[in-house]
Order: sequence, then C-alpha cells, then structure tokens
Amino acid sequence: MLDAAKGPLLEVRNVTQRYRGGSHGDDGPPVLEGMSTVLNEGEIVGLLGRSGCGKSTLLRIVSGLIRPSSGEVIYQGAKLEGPADGVAMVFQSFALFPWLSVLENVEIGLKAIRVPAEEARQRALAAIDLIGLDGFESAYPKELSGGMRQRVGFARALVVHPNILLMDEPFSALDVLTAETLRSDLVELWTEGRLPIKTVLMVTHNIEEAVLMCDRILVLSSHPGRIASEIRVTLPHPRDRLDPQFRQLVDNIYALMTRRSTSKQPGRDGLFPGSGIGMVLPRVSTNSIAGLTEEVAAAPYNGKADLPHLADSLQLEIDELFPIAETLQLLRFAELEEGDIKLTGAGRRFADAEVDQRKRLFGDHLLAYVPLAARIKRVLDERPTHTAPASRFREELEDYMSEEYAERTLRTAIMWCRYGELFAYDEDAQAFSMENPE
Repeated sequence: MLDAAKGPLLEVRNVTQRYRGGSHGDDGPPVLEGMSTVLNEGEIVGLLGRSGCGKSTLLRIVSGLIRPSSGEVIYQGAKLEGPADGVAMVFQSFALFPWLSVLENVEIGLKAIRVPAEEARQRALAAIDLIGLDGFESAYPKELSGGMRQRVGFARALVVHPNILLMDEPFSALDVLTAETLRSDLVELWTEGRLPIKTVLMVTHNIEEAVLMCDRILVLSSHPGRIASEIRVTLPHPRDRLDPQFRQLVDNIYALMTRRSTSKQPGRDGLFPGSGIGMVLPRVSTNSIAGLTEEVAAAPYNGKADLPHLADSLQLEIDELFPIAETLQLLRFAELEEGDIKLTGAGRRFADAEVDQRKRLFGDHLLAYVPLAARIKRVLDERPTHTAPASRFREELEDYMSEEYAERTLRTAIMWCRYGELFAYDEDAQAFSMENPE
C-alpha cells in the first residue's frame, strides 16, 4: 500500500528525550538519543525493543503529547508544537469509560471535535460494524470480553479517520488466541484498504508480531533508545508463521538483538549498557535465572538453545526472555550470539549444583561481574560499623540513570545479593549490613 511518490507524512529529526531530575537536580541521561526516522503513507511501521528503550516515549512525542528535549517532529510539513490533529492512539489497556455503552464510547472522540450528533452516530455505527462489533452497540464494557473491549478501542480511534494510527502494545493484554484473531482481522482490513487511515506506527516487544504485521521494523537499542537497525519486510500478506522466509527473518532479528556491541562508551548500545556502577540491572528473579539455566542444560538443548525455539517452548516474549538470558550472560553463566544461548562451564556447574553450592557460585560471580554488588560489599567491609544506608548508593546511581531505574537497579542488586548471601538488608531502616548474611 506504500505510495513512494509522496513525501513523508511525518518526520522525526534528531530527537533526544532526557530524564528529569538527576541527583543534582539537573537533567539526567537520555531515554532517547539522536532519533531520526520518517513515516510514509501506506505502511505499517513497528517499534521493536525491550522495556526501557523508549518505544512508548517516542510514540507520545510523535503524537504531540510530550515535547522532546531536543530535535523536532515535522507533521504534514509543519513543526509539531502540541497534540496533533489527525493522529489517534490505541493503548495497551482498554481505556474505556465503564458508564458509557459501546456506541457512546466510540462517539466520544467525535463529540470532542464537535461533529454533529447524527453524523457522529452514523460514523460510530460504521466503525463498530467495520471492527466486528455489530450488535453490541448498546452493551457496556463490563459485558464484553477483553478482545471485544480492545475492538471498541480500535473503533474509537478509527472513527475520527486519522492520518496516523498509533498503537502502544495493543495486543499484549489479550490472551494468545484473541490477540491472533484481532491481529489477523486488522491486517486483512488494512490490506483490503478498508481502514480509514494513512499509516500505522505500533509499539511491540513481540518479534513474530512485528514480522507478521509490519512493512518496516525499527529495532531500538536501550539506554538510551536509538535505532539500531531498520528492517524492511517484503513478505506478502497474509503471512505464514511456518514459511521458511518468515522463520529466517525472525531468527535474523533475534540474532541482531543479541549481538554483542563493540561500543566502548558508557550508556551506549549493548546488552548491559553503562560502565561500572552505571550499569542498569533488569528486574530478574533468581528463580528465573535458575529455571532458564536448568532448561538450557537439559535435553533437548544440552547446553545450547536457539532463542526463537526456546521462546516458543516456554511461551515467553522478548521482554520476558531477553532479560533472563542477558543476566546469565552478565554473570558469565551463558553466552549470547547470533540468536543462540550457550551455557559456559560456570553455567553448567550452576545448573548441576546443590542449593548451597549454587548460592556460593552466584555470590562469587556477583562480586566479579556486577560492579554495584562489589561496591556495596566493599563499602560495608571498609566501614567500622559494617553498615550503610541505601540512599548512599541510590544517589550514586542517579548520576547515571533516572530515579526510577536507579530504584529498580538497587532493588535488583538487593535481591541478587541476598540470594548470594553477600550481605543483609533491613527493609524498615533501608540500610545494608554485614549482620547475619547467611
């Protein structure tokens, strides 16, 4: 459906968005940096990446809901200065008004732009029919399934006939079968030219979903979010997940997203960006770490697994699988390369060890490979009281990352180090100590 003869509908030019409020009160590190891309008429573009890469932030910048720290967005030839006319959004949550019927929920956007009542009603009825909800006009959200509620969200967005439809993980709150049906219905309507929109920009963390729906996929790196790669998908619709070309493209994206970075700069691309204490740690439980290690160690993988196959087997998406796999890599329990995960010798020992041996090995690897764990342990060893407040490390982290990520990173370090029996943490006092770490 892409019309290459026309200029871009929207341009993102060198956009950077920074966190607010570091420990010294100034702007923190960027969530997005140097982001440039275009949206053309007649294409579905996917923003693919892990949590924290700035996908949803970029979506809100494109919509005009937030302004970037630097750079600009050009929409239909003019700089975007606020919420854009002709741009509609479908959210992850259904975001319906529970006291309004399906018809009233769909009409509400038209009333906001002062469309006459009779015209609004006819357009709303047409959108409801188009999206497959004919007969449910008088139903209320509580009477609908999750998939039907999300269809109402789509109808509400489509009824204003937007130039650009923004979708923020619109299928992630649905069960697998419902999500698959809704995806297929939308792609069919799009390819038949029945959707009253010019282009679609969607956020996803599901690689297969991106390949299934999109004409172009922007793969974002993390901390800060930047476009690591742009992939064009030329497979005709409807796309078959079992087609060898489809599977190869999925494998290629997995390989791209697990490729080692050659960057030496702190906070740049890479699986665990940052240097030293500035490393952002994912919220991954020790049970998940042990579980994935055991899964890869056992048959049929016997120490080496293809990540797409592993994701299918465990029914995990990249936001769930990648952080665990990358934690194994961080701890040197595994290596990630070209879409595969391979246990190291230490990883095999961890998988086979008894509980106490696992804890000792885990603690040793934390001190060797997680700078924040080593920093906390060293401070506790050096202080006469062998205690330290959590705020001392939290403030240090905020020099490298946002307050939210600093808190998450500190919480992850506490969880991991407790398991490794490196030190104790008093939740009430919010203080670390060497008292009874066993």
